Amino acid sequence: MGTVSLVFCSDAYLLTINQDHLNHDYYTDIITFDYCDGASVSGELYISVDRVKDNAKTHNELFNNELNRVMVHGILHLLGYMDKSKADQTEMTHLENTWLKSFNTLSA
Repeated sequence: MGTVSLVFCSDAYLLTINQDHLNHDYYTDIITFDYCDGASVSGELYISVDRVKDNAKTHNELFNNELNRVMVHGILHLLGYMDKSKADQTEMTHLENTWLKSFNTLSA
């Protein structure tokens, strides 16, 4: 069994990680570091609370719903799903919606 750590941080903190580790100079809502080994799912999810708040507002979504989407997105990355191509993004969004719907059904 692996471990998944969630680190909630600011835009500035996540931007530094993005610049230092990925050579990207832009804000993002999540960065996933994959430490999976075989069937063991492990990793670190760095989530910008600032960006999640802004995205929730932009998409007219509740903060908690947007946060759940971002966390599911990171877990999907740990499970091997990517989002570089348009087709991958479509699949990722479908899987996010499927998981989020199942969570809402379970908590209802």
